[in-house]
Amino acid sequence: MNSTHARNFVRPASVLTAAALLPMLAWAQATLAPVVPQTPGFTSKPVLVSPISGVEGKELVLISVTLEPGASSPAHTHPGDCYGSVLEGSMELRVDGKEPKRLSAGDAYATLANPVHQFVNVGDKPVRLLNTLVVEKGKPRTVPTPFPAK
Repeated sequence: MNSTHARNFVRPASVLTAAALLPMLAWAQATLAPVVPQTPGFTSKPVLVSPISGVEGKELVLISVTLEPGASSPAHTHPGDCYGSVLEGSMELRVDGKEPKRLSAGDAYATLANPVHQFVNVGDKPVRLLNTLVVEKGKPRTVPTPFPAK
């Protein structure tokens, strides 16, 4: 096979491969898209979405969260449970109807389905969290929701 013939073969094969991968890339981008609106100093990114063995209609979502000093997540709820751990820094977990709870690296938390909650960096260094959601498939994983008026 001469080099011109090889190039003519490789190009269509590359185009076909890319075309076949586009739907998977679109699925991955939608599946791993941030679950809450990103605000200045707050970022969240799903790093894993997985079915749960033996539990139809639910999925597990691991989310990497970073809060810069003074930043906070939007107040929000989940259609399921949220478990997490503070990896670095100090933050305050604010849950509707409860006193704010101060958490530091090594501390863990759980917010069961539906209470409005928010993460606030109260320190002078970035906060890193790893959140685990157990939520219903096909529903929004996170719903921005203001705290109820008191």
